[in-house]
Amino acid sequence: MNKILSVLCLLLFFSFSNVNAQNFSTHQVKKGETIEAIAKRYYIAPSEIYALNPDAKNELKPNTVLIIPISKAKKPKIKIVKDLQGFKNHKTKRKETLYSLAKKYNVSEDDIKKYNKFLYAETLRKGDKLQIPIFKITEEIVEEPTKNYIVQPKEGKWRIAYKFGISVKELEELNPEMGDVLQDGQEIIVPNIDDDKEREVDEKYSYYKVRPKQGFYRLEKETGLKKEQLEALNPGLAESGLKVGMILKIPFSESVLIEESNKINLTDSIVDFNTKHIAVMLPFRLNKVDFQSKEDTKSSIVNDLYLNASLDFYSGVLMAVDSLKTLGVSLKIDIYDTKNEVGEVVKILDDNDFETVDAVIGPLAKPTFERVASQLRRFQVPVISPTRSDLKLYDNVFQSKPFDERLKTTLINFVKADTLVDNIVIISDSKHTEISNNLKKEFNQARQVYSRKNKKTGKDEFYVTKQDIEDILKPGKNIVFFETKDSGFISGVTSILASLIKQENKETKTEAVEITLVTTNMNNAFNGDGVSNEHLSKLQFHYAATSKPYSEDDNNAFVKRYNQIYNTTPNSAAVKGFDLTMDVVLRIVTSEDLYLSVNNIPLTEYVENKFGYKKKLFGGYYNDSVYLVKYQDLTIVEVKQ
Repeated sequence: MNKILSVLCLLLFFSFSNVNAQNFSTHQVKKGETIEAIAKRYYIAPSEIYALNPDAKNELKPNTVLIIPISKAKKPKIKIVKDLQGFKNHKTKRKETLYSLAKKYNVSEDDIKKYNKFLYAETLRKGDKLQIPIFKITEEIVEEPTKNYIVQPKEGKWRIAYKFGISVKELEELNPEMGDVLQDGQEIIVPNIDDDKEREVDEKYSYYKVRPKQGFYRLEKETGLKKEQLEALNPGLAESGLKVGMILKIPFSESVLIEESNKINLTDSIVDFNTKHIAVMLPFRLNKVDFQSKEDTKSSIVNDLYLNASLDFYSGVLMAVDSLKTLGVSLKIDIYDTKNEVGEVVKILDDNDFETVDAVIGPLAKPTFERVASQLRRFQVPVISPTRSDLKLYDNVFQSKPFDERLKTTLINFVKADTLVDNIVIISDSKHTEISNNLKKEFNQARQVYSRKNKKTGKDEFYVTKQDIEDILKPGKNIVFFETKDSGFISGVTSILASLIKQENKETKTEAVEITLVTTNMNNAFNGDGVSNEHLSKLQFHYAATSKPYSEDDNNAFVKRYNQIYNTTPNSAAVKGFDLTMDVVLRIVTSEDLYLSVNNIPLTEYVENKFGYKKKLFGGYYNDSVYLVKYQDLTIVEVKQ
């Protein structure tokens, strides 16, 4: 028994020593109080209270003492208000004193004297008849722990969280109805700290969001900064310690910039209802269509890839025009057939007045597009490319398809950000040796596996054995990069990887082996007939993409309407036609012009595509927004970063 008591005392001693060392306070729960109300009072998150007081999740009893973190909290100033409700008669007994009566009735000695004035001149004696005041005690907050804040232009959640010294999660818990995206002028609740303690985001630095289970050791591995360096850059970190969602200032690094969602719904922001003039240039190549019979016409359409793509894209444009009309947008739209010929484009430009056109969408092919862009530069008419990512960025060019390099860096940064990875493997064929070696430079500890080659010819045979892969997998979480364009190779490797996933089994002493498949170059080979979607789903196949497939379960209005009109679901070209047209026109009618919209409207998103343009220092504009997606339960879903 003595041993148990000793251990218990030590446990309590170290527990309260720890509380004092980390600068915590306490709060005694009153009847009717909730965790949410207490958290709001100290402007901390309910999760912070639960972390220190796990029993509070089950039941919150009056008089329970809670441990409250105050390292960043400004305790509210409270005034005690006493409202006299009446009196209770009391006849003094032997040995009773003013002190004992005050304690018994929970009033002060001065309160008793105030309503029994003879006690100012005489001492209390046995038999004295007293009026003991009965008060209703209330607390009046003189200074609120939180205040209202108006969201400034371009401010997202992490910037505001950093400014007021809290995590993004804490900001969201203070504002449960704030929404996923903050709007300019939106009013939210923030901690009521002094103005001189508010922190400003310095663009000369990068900002890093702390992830679950991430300590100083893993932070040093990822950022190269020791604990002391992080504490020097982030005053208050030494006292509070690391917390999930905390925003840390670090030296500038492009690889750890926080992705911030500043998506804006432009349909609510239309200010210009004057008629806008748009031109669309597509390679219909109608001159090559055989109209002699219905069958000949059908055959021409089926066999002409340019015409197919143009018709699909154009069907999306028409849907967008119809949607814009319902929003009150007046639009004049000209459609031109470029025939996929530079000569035809020159003729179109010479024969028509483009000086008053607000924007040109297309052409699709690089030579025709660059000819249009170069000729319309003198009028500063913006020209938007729907499909190319390798264009010459004249100062009037808007490249809506993100650069391929952006896709690659997004995927690599995602893997780098996963602090729970135990092993990285790179599988490739000989055509992708350079990519494999570049990945090896990014992940020094990664193991490389190459497809087997024919011993006589030395050519790739596009396969590896189960043993080749099994030998370099480790217990725990394995990330496998797979770089190839061979569908058969993909089919074989994904089948092997799926078979090597293991669940932990303590009876057989089997350790868990998790495998996540990724690629920096998503291509049609991964959609080949021989590639099992079940295997890709089991491997949680991740990749970066310029668009994300819409879900038919979302009941999207565009998809439903398209189905009604064309009796089929829209493909990616039709969706791109709709998304791009909606974005271009809505940017024009919500800003002075398309150029100014880049600063006013950081990010927009529609059915499958999002647009966040950046400007080249000496050139045009490029879309820098991509998706990270994965296979999950035989569907493709977005991965929130």
